[in-house]
Amino acid sequence: MDIAKLAGVGKSTVSRVLNNDHRVKDETRALVQSVIAQHGFSPSKSAQSMRARRSRLIGVIVARLDSSAENVAVSGILSALYAQGYDAAIMESQFDVDLTAEHIEVLKRRNADGVIMFGFSEFDVAQLSPFEGRCVVMAVDTDRFSSVSYDNWGAVEQLMTHFHGEGFRHISYLGVTPKDLTTGKVRLDSYLSFCESHDLTPVCNIAEVSLDSGYQVTDSLIRPETQAVVCASDTLALAAGKRLQDIGRTDIRIGGIGNHQLLRFVFPQSISVDLATDKQVTPPLNSYSTK
Repeated sequence: MDIAKLAGVGKSTVSRVLNNDHRVKDETRALVQSVIAQHGFSPSKSAQSMRARRSRLIGVIVARLDSSAENVAVSGILSALYAQGYDAAIMESQFDVDLTAEHIEVLKRRNADGVIMFGFSEFDVAQLSPFEGRCVVMAVDTDRFSSVSYDNWGAVEQLMTHFHGEGFRHISYLGVTPKDLTTGKVRLDSYLSFCESHDLTPVCNIAEVSLDSGYQVTDSLIRPETQAVVCASDTLALAAGKRLQDIGRTDIRIGGIGNHQLLRFVFPQSISVDLATDKQVTPPLNSYSTK
């Protein structure tokens, strides 16, 4: 179908309209779009890609497919990509440097238009250089590429401030290895700093980011006087909550990070920080923000 002829414009103008080129005048864009709508024209992604030498594909490399926080972020990313006519190739790094390098090589061969990657401590962001200017690194700060990072320090500080405000003075912490410089080290340092500045005795331990590991480690954090356990993630909070339930310590409050709906469903008195908004999410009918 010759959309250009029907609209009385050049084929290059139709192409620019289809590719959302800002140089097209508003009235011309409206005319072409009207003809397209009238005749039910649906442009072929493969044809567009061949003409523009673009794949309309964005690689999304997550650290863990079972991460609730990353899944929430990816859901928003996919909605934005699909709205702009892009497809997504979702890959999992598993915190493995070599595996991540293989994923990047695959995306290069597929001529991906860009990469959105959830970074981790051991990964050298320089490996993303083939996508210079076309990549975003999530969860890790980098001066070389565009990056979006979480307020890891502030998330733990909010939880500690909340429990301290309730009068709790015996708050334990369940974290992950400090080798992970963000979720691990920064969140642990925030807990230790709060304890020091508020004259609290720190009680902490680390686990793998899994339900089984969190469940096993929880016992090491519990004392007769323990009033709350702050966890580096909602996955660990779920594990700690289950262990506390099994040993009959339902008097101990739980705090997590990630705003996993399952945490609040299973343990209604738990609280969690939503990293997307920096808000604490509490049980229904009692929500608030510390901002």
